[in-house]
Amino acid sequence: MITWRRLGEADFPQLGEWLSQPHVARWWNHETSPEAVARDFGPGARGEEPSEDLLVLLDGRPIGLVQRCRLADFPEYEAELTAAEVDVPDGAMTIDYLIGDPGLTGRGHGAELIRAIVAATWTDHPGSTTVIVPVHTANRPSWRALEKAGFHRVAEVSLEPDNPIDDRAHYVYRIDRPVDRPSDAVQAR
Repeated sequence: MITWRRLGEADFPQLGEWLSQPHVARWWNHETSPEAVARDFGPGARGEEPSEDLLVLLDGRPIGLVQRCRLADFPEYEAELTAAEVDVPDGAMTIDYLIGDPGLTGRGHGAELIRAIVAATWTDHPGSTTVIVPVHTANRPSWRALEKAGFHRVAEVSLEPDNPIDDRAHYVYRIDRPVDRPSDAVQAR
């Protein structure tokens, strides 16, 4: 079962190990020293930023990370998407994610955690309307996990890559808040 909790400073050594794994480092392109991890993830762990860094657990065992935020809380990022002609409605959220243990990749855990975090987003953030996720076109495992989790590709755009070795080609995936349908009892009237 996939669960999560807020990332804490005690989790930084584990996160540093994950960020140094080749399958993660390729797409996250993050410094992995203890100082860099503390610098970049400390404010989120202390609640000093509007984003959420969530440690993902599989049956109680840490396996990855999800970052979740409202796009409006990061206006430069939202502006880059809008400039690329991506429709960013009010209440739009975004996520980023990783499975840290290479032995756990390719087993469906990514799609499972994405589905779970999106379902929780509708409850945790009542004003959220959609989740928008840009993914580099070459990161097939990531965009396939989004598709398996119910996201739809809505655009192919030019965005600044996370890793400077990449070109600017990104797919944009989106999933909207489910529309409540009247119950069968109400429809029968």
